Amino acid sequence: MKSRPSTNRLRFAGAVTAAVGLGYAAMIALPAHAAGEALTVQYRTSATGATADQAEPWFKVVNTGNVPVALSQVKIRYYFKADAGSSYVYACSWAVKSCSNVTGAFGTLSSPTATADRYLEVGFGPGAGSLAPGTDTGDMQLRFYRSNWQTLTQSDDYSFNGAQTSYAAWNKVTATVNGAVVWGTAPAGNDPTTPPTTPPTTPPTTPPTTPPVTGATLFDDFNYSTYSDPAIDAHGWSVRSNAGGPGVPGATWAPQNVTFATANGNSIMNLETSTAGTGESTKHTEVLTKALKFKNGTYASRVFFSDAPKSGPDGDHLVQTFFTINALKAPMADDYAEYDFEYLPNGGWGEPSNIMYATSWETYNPDPWNAVNQHTEGRQSYAGWHDLVLTIDGSAITYYIDGQLFGTHSSAYLPEAPMSINFNQWLIDLNGQPGSSPRAYDQKVDYVLHVKDQVLTPAQVAAEIASYRSAGTTFVDTVPNG
Repeated sequence: MKSRPSTNRLRFAGAVTAAVGLGYAAMIALPAHAAGEALTVQYRTSATGATADQAEPWFKVVNTGNVPVALSQVKIRYYFKADAGSSYVYACSWAVKSCSNVTGAFGTLSSPTATADRYLEVGFGPGAGSLAPGTDTGDMQLRFYRSNWQTLTQSDDYSFNGAQTSYAAWNKVTATVNGAVVWGTAPAGNDPTTPPTTPPTTPPTTPPTTPPVTGATLFDDFNYSTYSDPAIDAHGWSVRSNAGGPGVPGATWAPQNVTFATANGNSIMNLETSTAGTGESTKHTEVLTKALKFKNGTYASRVFFSDAPKSGPDGDHLVQTFFTINALKAPMADDYAEYDFEYLPNGGWGEPSNIMYATSWETYNPDPWNAVNQHTEGRQSYAGWHDLVLTIDGSAITYYIDGQLFGTHSSAYLPEAPMSINFNQWLIDLNGQPGSSPRAYDQKVDYVLHVKDQVLTPAQVAAEIASYRSAGTTFVDTVPNG
C-alpha cells in the first residue's frame, strides 16, 4: 500500500455538503488510378492488447493528391484472422463525418494467409462529401466484436499494430477509389477490389449486449453552455466554488474555469487549472454530483489528460482525476469509500515523472496519517483521450483503461455507503515548477456513465454510449436517491 500526503485525502472536506511509424513516412502508396488522385490511410488502435473484447481500428483518410476525391468512391480494408466459428458485428462509436455516413461490411479472403482470412471493409455514404487536396476525414472511431461477445485474439491479425496508439500512415490497410487500389498492401494473393461477402451495415445501430443493460442509469454528454447554465444544476451537478482541500494552501476553486465547447461535432467539458506560483494565484477546478447515490455497478468516462500546459512553463505537480467518493465522518470511519483514477503528468507524492494511480480506499486517518487502501500504478504517459471504466460488484473493484484491465482490488475495499461522482484538477504543491510565470493546464471530459448494480464490459460501455448518441440523447438520470 502507498501512503500519500494527507492533503490528498482532504479533497472532500469542502467538496461534498474527472506509433510505431516503422518508417512509413518513406513508404509510397500504390499508384492512383487517375492522375493527381492519391490517398493515405492513417491508423491507430484504442484496444492495444493481444486479446480484447473488441477490436478498435480507428482511421483517418488523407487526400495526398491534387484533385478532390468523393468519399462515396472510397473503400478501406482492415485484414484479420477470424477466431474459430465466429461471426462479427461492426459498430461506429464516433466519426467526424458522422457514423451515419460510415459503413462497415465483412468479407472472406480468397487466399487465406497465416494472419488474415477475413476483412472489414469501411465505406462512405453520399453524406460524407468529398476530400479536398490536403484535407482528411478526421477521426473514425470504429470497432468490431464477436457476436457472442467472447474475447477475440488480435495479435495474429495482419492489420493490427498494438503499439500504434497515435495516428500514423499504415500500409497494412488498403484503400481503393472506384475500385482501383491507391494505398496499402493486401495480404499476399488477395485482391482488395473483390466485393465483400456480407452487406454493409450503416450506423446508427444498437449493438447487442450480454446481458442487456437494464440497470438504472446516469448518462451525461456535458452538452452545456457555461458553468452557470441552469441545466447543470437541474441535472444534479455542482461546479465547486467553496474553499478547502485538496491542493495548494490558499488556492481557490474557480467555477468560471469550467467551460464547455464543441470539438469535432461533440460536446466537451474542460477543467482549467492555473497558477503563477503562489497559493493566491492558484485556481483549481472541480465538478461533482450533488447527490450521494452511486454505489455498486459500472462507472465510465472518456477523459483527456494533459502532459504539458496549454500555456506557460511545464513541471507543476498536477493531479487530473475521475473518481467516486463519500465523506469521511471521523478518522478511520468504516463507512468511508473512494475509488480513483488519478493521473500525475509531472509526478508528485515522491514520484519523479508521469504516473497513473487507480486506488480503492477503505478509510484513513488524516492526522497522524494512516491510509487503508489498495492501489495499482502505471508509470507511463497517459496524455490524450482515454476510456476509463470502473466496476464494483459484491466481490471486487476492477479498473480498465482503453478496454484493457488495469487493476483488480479485493472485496476488503468494497463500499458500505453511496458516493458522489467527481472530476477535478488541482496542484499538489508548487515545488514542481517554482517560477512565477503564469501557466495553465486543461483536463477535458467527453461523457460520464453510471449503470447501477450492473457490471458492464468496456465493449458494452462503448455500445451504450454509441446508442445514446445515435438517438441524440445528451442526458438521462434514472438512478434513485438513497
